[in-house]
Amino acid sequence: MAAGGRESPAAHAALATLCEIYWYPIYAYVRRRGAGPEDARDLTQGFLASLLERRDFEHLRRERGRFRAFLLASLQHYLANDAARRRAQKRGGSAVTLPLFDEAEGRYRFEPADPSTPETLYERRWALTVIDRVLARMRGEWEADARGAEFDALKACLLGQGPIGGYAVVARELGRTEGAVKVAVHRLRRRFQTELRRDIAETVSDPDDVDDEIRHLIRALA
Repeated sequence: MAAGGRESPAAHAALATLCEIYWYPIYAYVRRRGAGPEDARDLTQGFLASLLERRDFEHLRRERGRFRAFLLASLQHYLANDAARRRAQKRGGSAVTLPLFDEAEGRYRFEPADPSTPETLYERRWALTVIDRVLARMRGEWEADARGAEFDALKACLLGQGPIGGYAVVARELGRTEGAVKVAVHRLRRRFQTELRRDIAETVSDPDDVDDEIRHLIRALA
């Protein structure tokens, strides 16, 4: 909603944030549809530029559902009209430059070599992007308290994974008791769940959709 506002520093900042967060799920989708690295880069940048130039976010309203679905539908429409739009760009060019793609192909090489559809890969990358944002924000807070190493040691427990060797190993690494580590993990999980809900709430039209979207996120990672 902020990105769809009138010309203002806040609107520009919101647009920049959306592009910075969600460009890679879009790139991965385009690559999985068969585009080569250079074409995928051009298509991703062209799509994001078109959203900004045409101010599509101005037409996104809270009652219209999930931003994840809006973005994918917009991308599919863009790709369907790609040939005509590319001809227009050759004549007029694009005034928007989005230098976000230096790491794109390096990241894409690590995608699983499976028969996932482009939509499946998009959903999985969206889910991982949301989770990575939450973890990065939480780690920044712990790092500010000089506890970054402790966060890294406990992070593996957040998503249902047990630490290698059990809590006793983590306790020895941190110089704490196993019971203290279990309490710390419990608190960290609760904070992670709170922060994840907050991030998801920013991308859905109705607060009642948050739980459904979280379940969708879990399915996308399964």
